[in-house]
Amino acid sequence: MDNKPEISVVIPALNEEKYITHVLDGLQNQTFKDFEVIVSDNGSTDGTVKVANSYPNVKVVVEKRRGISINRNTGARSAIGKNLVFLDADTKPSERLLESYYNAFKDESIIAATGPIYPLEKTKMRVDLGFKLVSVLFVRLSILLGRPSVVGLNFAVRKDAFQEVGGFNESFATYEDWDLSLRLRKKGRISYVNNALVYTSVRRIKNWGMHGFFFFHVGNILRYHFLKKPKEEYELIR
Repeated sequence: MDNKPEISVVIPALNEEKYITHVLDGLQNQTFKDFEVIVSDNGSTDGTVKVANSYPNVKVVVEKRRGISINRNTGARSAIGKNLVFLDADTKPSERLLESYYNAFKDESIIAATGPIYPLEKTKMRVDLGFKLVSVLFVRLSILLGRPSVVGLNFAVRKDAFQEVGGFNESFATYEDWDLSLRLRKKGRISYVNNALVYTSVRRIKNWGMHGFFFFHVGNILRYHFLKKPKEEYELIR
């Protein structure tokens, strides 16, 4: 008898004591129940691990080597689910997120999926518009054009396909999610699921400013496509 859950939710975390309740509370309220939760802690020095351990059915693994790609891969290696869903520690899933991904994977041609990302905190209209332009219009267009640019904080993938392509590139400190989605496109379809909605913190935008955030990512896209080497540093916002 196969007792493996349909979905393993992997949450990379580093000093997220103040934010991780958003994602863990959101997972407690999912309409879909056949899943496990793995928090992959990257050596937090605050109460992140304590908070995670206070939730039922949350497994905590520790990865002391720093890096988002390394940390996500560590969480994925501990997963026993048939499908992986990656969420960030400062991101709140909508109640039907996992149900939406589960339904998407009923189509065997789909190997990975993503959905809309909206601001968690109340913010300015231009920031709201920016989220919709990037996480809805740009990502959908990239998938339609065969150059998928999926954002790792709301990303689902079949575990076998993830393993076949080698997971996240651990030499990348940035652009690791888009790089993975480009490699996955050779294995099957990547789908945009409208109901797979999450809300994520805008703290980095507030810290950098809208223009700084925009120019960093536009520059990084160009670096990746022309130099095949994205930026190696990404300021931690805690």
